[in-house]
Amino acid sequence: MSYDDSQPPAPRRFRNSTLLIVLIALVPTCLAGWLVWQAMKGPGDSAPQKVLPLPSPTATATTQPVKSPVRTPATSHPASKSPSSSAPADNKPPTGNGPLAGRVVVIDPGHNPNNFNHGRDIARQVNIGNSSKECDTTGTSTNGGYSEARFTLDVSHRLRTLLQAQGATVKFTQDNDRSFGPCVDERARIGNKAKADAVVSVHGDGSAAGNRGFHVILPALVRAGAADTGPIVASSHDLGVRIAGKFVQDTGSAPSNYIGGGTGLDTRSDLGGLNLSTVPKVFIECGNMRDPNDAALMTSASWRQKAAQGIADGIISFLHG
Repeated sequence: MSYDDSQPPAPRRFRNSTLLIVLIALVPTCLAGWLVWQAMKGPGDSAPQKVLPLPSPTATATTQPVKSPVRTPATSHPASKSPSSSAPADNKPPTGNGPLAGRVVVIDPGHNPNNFNHGRDIARQVNIGNSSKECDTTGTSTNGGYSEARFTLDVSHRLRTLLQAQGATVKFTQDNDRSFGPCVDERARIGNKAKADAVVSVHGDGSAAGNRGFHVILPALVRAGAADTGPIVASSHDLGVRIAGKFVQDTGSAPSNYIGGGTGLDTRSDLGGLNLSTVPKVFIECGNMRDPNDAALMTSASWRQKAAQGIADGIISFLHG
């Protein structure tokens, strides 16, 4: 069979039309693939980003969580602490704040926790005007071993906080910050040098069991040697009466049943801290640490807060006049 007798080839025009149709059909598919590829690219990336699988619950439980960075605006500055938002270094309120601003109170925590280790030093005799007396003593304690020195410091710290809240400047004769003492004559000098508006010496008594209650000790009139209490007897009496009255109200404790005839007041001329004072000063025996009932109160933090409140209210009343 000659070649001319075979099926003639399809016209070229028909083949080109078929190719065109196929290309048109592929355009949507290619366009969709290009869009997917672009979606997988990160901004500026030259290749698709990998999608990492989420960690399993088991893995996250044993790894340290990653903290997200804190983002701050470019114009922000580190926060600065306002002077009024931080307490002064000496724990005193700003000058001029409170009704007792400008008033000075000296608190004399009786004895010193370290006196026990300095028997010879505290036994030294010092002149108190009308006689001589030992520098200091160790103080008493409860039958359970709670010492007077610990008690007086605790109440004194609470008292300081209350007075500072009223704007008063408060100074201590000792704050367990010295090896022993100070001696009774130095305790008086500290109040005198501070030109205190009031001085209160905080104590706990060591009488016999069954003797209960508090009492405030007032200075007697003493004019001998370096002692002259004449200018402070009346003002100290006023301070003591006000403290006694507030102490009853705030603590619910009764005045001593063994000293003061039920008044809660006792006047003495044998205490160097009073004899040598030139500013209003009193002692307060907050209770009898050797009596189990009083001891139960004095070893209670809540009662010690009430005791501090009673003393503070008495001082505040005295300073307000």
